[in-house]
Amino acid sequence: MGIFEAKDERENQLRRSLRAAARAIWRRLRRMRYRYPFQKLLDLKTNEKEQAEWNLSDAIGQLQQEELSLSALTEERSRVAEQLGLASARMTTISEIQLLELYLQRLDRQMQAKAKDVEKAKANVADKRQVLSGKMMEEKVWTKAKEKAQIQFTATLLKKEQEELDEIALTRRIQTIMN
Repeated sequence: MGIFEAKDERENQLRRSLRAAARAIWRRLRRMRYRYPFQKLLDLKTNEKEQAEWNLSDAIGQLQQEELSLSALTEERSRVAEQLGLASARMTTISEIQLLELYLQRLDRQMQAKAKDVEKAKANVADKRQVLSGKMMEEKVWTKAKEKAQIQFTATLLKKEQEELDEIALTRRIQTIMN
């Protein structure tokens, strides 16, 4: 074997060992998984946000129920008012007319109470939306913090990998020069 062939063989051997060392480093670094130290807190914030979503959904359902009830009372009042108008046109006893008027007054009171219930339900929905907005903001803050920490972890990991590769390359270069 000539001088050049021996030199080529050493260079090939160095390349193979450098590749093997790089693969070993990569395998070792791949096993180092990122674990966010505040993951439990992030999970809690996510659960709180989901709970706030459910609460808002319940509040919206309650509002819709109250509005439907008010709508039914309004329709009933219209029907009774129409009956009262028809009763005036035909021969109806005064007691029947008084009974219809009393029923209308009762429906008016119920509608006023139901309108207050609708307003309370609307206020409840607004409160639940506000709470949900806050929970979403908290979750977003913690998610961003996790992403930032993960990016920092990855950068540190890549820096360590590069330092180890540089050290291996330097060692191989020194060995090549000395041989």
